[in-house]
Amino acid sequence: MAKEISSISRVGTSEPFELQVARGQVAWHYPLFKFGNNTAVGNSLETIWAEGGLYSYLTSATVLKVSSSSTDDTSAGTGARTVQLYGLDGDYNEINEIVTLNGQTAVNTTQSFLRINRLIVRSAGSGGANAGVIYAGTGTVTTGVPANVYASINGVTGSNQSLMALWTVPANYTAYMFQYDISNGTTSNTPAVCKLILSVRPFGEVFQSKDVKSLTTGMHVEETFAVPLKFTEKSDIEVRAISSSGSVDFDISAAFEIIYIWNGDN
Repeated sequence: MAKEISSISRVGTSEPFELQVARGQVAWHYPLFKFGNNTAVGNSLETIWAEGGLYSYLTSATVLKVSSSSTDDTSAGTGARTVQLYGLDGDYNEINEIVTLNGQTAVNTTQSFLRINRLIVRSAGSGGANAGVIYAGTGTVTTGVPANVYASINGVTGSNQSLMALWTVPANYTAYMFQYDISNGTTSNTPAVCKLILSVRPFGEVFQSKDVKSLTTGMHVEETFAVPLKFTEKSDIEVRAISSSGSVDFDISAAFEIIYIWNGDN
């Protein structure tokens, strides 16, 4: 059995703080890398997530319906067999759950989610990935698609996880953003600019812009904060975008890096 190697900081030397956090050697500090993609950002404001449009948040903790657009995503199918949901409960505490898929027939979660931050394929058949689009949502499910979608996994890219540049700070934690990245893969002969907005909604308030960038075609921007941005508990964080042209859609990817820290006993 392999023996865990102790941090070199424990024997009189040092190593980067971020590495110690990633190794779980700094109590109550947790790393987060969140990323998403929106392949067709038009001239209406959209969240950077696979479903497009502005993300709609649940207003109360709800049992979610998990389903697929393909009948091959099932417990004995060639596609995805199980998925894991990560999110927050009605008190904004972190929860997660593994669900066994049943194709286009919805399977209810056993827990109620107020937020869903990530959806990941945990096991699959011979295809190695989900065959269809996997959804977590609410409302009537039609051929595997719920009326209201809160997370999805596209089967085309083989990523086996949701692509959502959004996240909510858990209760009794404070989040610090060290960096975020935005890039655009669109090529167009029509002059256009895509405006990217780092948008945050503190608990009980409205969304506020914390950073704004403008991209033309084929650009990548990396923003590193010398002093990390601070976000309080229960804040919703997301990256949004809008095209300056009604005839040019932008394929936008965005990511951000956070360390969130327990506030201690209140």
